Amino acid sequence: MSAPNQLGLRGVILCADDFAVHESASRGIAALAAMGRLSATSAMVLSPRWPQDVALLQEVRGHIDVGLHLDWTSDFAIAAGHGKSLRAAMFKAALGGFDRTAARDVIERQLDAFEAQWMAPPDFVDGHQHVQQFAGIRDALVQALASRYGHKSDHTPYVRISRAPAASADLKSWVIAAMGASALETIATKAGITGATALLGIYDFSGDGARYAGLMAGWLHAAPARSIIMCHPALSDEVGDAIGAARAREFAYLGSADFPQALARARVQLVRGVSQ
Repeated sequence: MSAPNQLGLRGVILCADDFAVHESASRGIAALAAMGRLSATSAMVLSPRWPQDVALLQEVRGHIDVGLHLDWTSDFAIAAGHGKSLRAAMFKAALGGFDRTAARDVIERQLDAFEAQWMAPPDFVDGHQHVQQFAGIRDALVQALASRYGHKSDHTPYVRISRAPAASADLKSWVIAAMGASALETIATKAGITGATALLGIYDFSGDGARYAGLMAGWLHAAPARSIIMCHPALSDEVGDAIGAARAREFAYLGSADFPQALARARVQLVRGVSQ
């Protein structure tokens, strides 16, 4: 991973999750990326929108990281035949874990779906609701990445380690990390796969725009170099989206003049995670 340092600025990745979850998210993410307000996005390739929405990212190709949002818990994953509710997936991970062979097949199919539209490997892999670090899935993921890309020294995807810095951790972030952040980091390191230093942007999706602005200011100040702040923006509150209102608030803030000012105050520069 690269960490440019201009005038003492910390390089931090701002990643918009859930590209292709619906049209509003795809268009909102593409718009923010074109403005330079994001440095990464991860795609839900099981969504029927992925083959058409991928065109929205062509304008920013080479300017942001585009990765795979590995999916086991969305309606798309359930429709694909391997998905589970988040609660069921967490129980399975805690009680012995997912079958590695079956998980590897699911991961390979999602990598195939990504490459079929993007015409290149993903810059990174993370997971919808952090499934990339669940027991069984994490092992299969590292094996798949090492097998598919390990010989390509110029382009091995990095992985998200969903663990908040200690000073920023709360109950939700602790639970997320406890589902396997350290285990994923260990096996990825042994395989020569890079992981981000930390994850911020974890919250309960409640509150108004002022609350989100305050949270972002805190994340920017707390973010170590080469860490990831995740976000979930969309142009508008989509009907049926449980976090639709939060997505719209995030888009409004990230697209406003306030966000660059927050970056400057925190002395943070948005960077990509891939080697330059």
